[in-house]
Amino acid sequence: MELQLGLIEQSFNSRYSHWVREALDELPDSFTITDPCICGHPIVFASNGFLKMSGYAKEEVIGQNGRIFQGPGTNRRSVMEIRDAIREERSIQVNLLNYRKDGTPFWMLFHMSPVFSKEDGRVTHFVAVQVPICRQPRRSCGSGYGSNGVNLCEDVRDFGYGSCRREICSDSMVELGRVLAFDSVLDSDCRGIEVDVPCEASDLEKRRAASAINSIMSVLIHYSELTGRLVCGKRCCSYGSNLLGSSIIISLGRIKQSFVLTDLHLPDMPIVYASDAFLKLTGYSRHEVLGRNCRFLNGVDTDYSTILQIKESIRNEKPCTVRILNYRKDGSSFWNFLHISPVRNASGKIAYFVAVQIEESCNSDGFGLSPEMRHRSTVGAVRVALRTLAMGAGTSNS
Repeated sequence: MELQLGLIEQSFNSRYSHWVREALDELPDSFTITDPCICGHPIVFASNGFLKMSGYAKEEVIGQNGRIFQGPGTNRRSVMEIRDAIREERSIQVNLLNYRKDGTPFWMLFHMSPVFSKEDGRVTHFVAVQVPICRQPRRSCGSGYGSNGVNLCEDVRDFGYGSCRREICSDSMVELGRVLAFDSVLDSDCRGIEVDVPCEASDLEKRRAASAINSIMSVLIHYSELTGRLVCGKRCCSYGSNLLGSSIIISLGRIKQSFVLTDLHLPDMPIVYASDAFLKLTGYSRHEVLGRNCRFLNGVDTDYSTILQIKESIRNEKPCTVRILNYRKDGSSFWNFLHISPVRNASGKIAYFVAVQIEESCNSDGFGLSPEMRHRSTVGAVRVALRTLAMGAGTSNS
């Protein structure tokens, strides 16, 4: 958990000025920001509007995957559409039934967009805006008349705060006052919601969502300029076509072992993926690792003959296992029981090399597996995670 929180902190601190959170907190919209490069694709920022809408505290949301807000009435097809958008690294708008902390359901317009690194075209984050759908489905809302004979449902819709929840049709004018306050709408009881009748977002709500995305993106772009690690809303670098997709990165993130993936076909065979465990082992942040050759782990006492052995195995496209002295970011050394193995695509050509690191002083994994078994298990898991990429490589040139 401590590692996860550290990575979440780095997710923002390494790319944006430290004022970015304060600026995002000033935005009135309900939104979350997630990082697909961290194991579990967790939420790394949640706006005050989102916390008010969902009923969760910030510490209950940060580090969680967005699926915690789904429930039995959430449409599986809509969830799959969101997953497809993540895999294809594109924007999406979809009507979605989610659940608050107290279990009450509510309809919202979910608008998600990727954030790209301007330097290399990688997806750094996904921004997801949630706009409550404030309109009833085409169905009678039952006894919606108050004690004074006023149809509260009609009055609420006239004010632009219509809802797909029956409880707003109260016979109390106090209830009407609560409904007209946006945050009270979000906190009110939802037991009468008809989850089987989808609510459709209006054009106004769609424009609100798009406007919110633009505002958030402007903040992120501005505060990335202060660090020199610029982001943008569209991929603007051709190098991005060589990158791993977000869905593959999420799959690789489920592997708990320390490992990196290097691209044989890029100049100097750089690291294109580094696991969370690798970052913990070496003390580096992700942005300090990606794009570099693995030799940065070597130091003054690293045996040169071992380095030559690794180079020879790569040249011959063969796996190898060595014991090598490596160095962490803080300068401390550790003996690395290193295994390197090629990963081939569907046509049999090598696409990547995976390098698995086990610190010699931590040979036991708590499950009785030998280091050799852990090496093989990790390589196998990486190959499974990359299977969709391998299938694509076998059928296209992209």
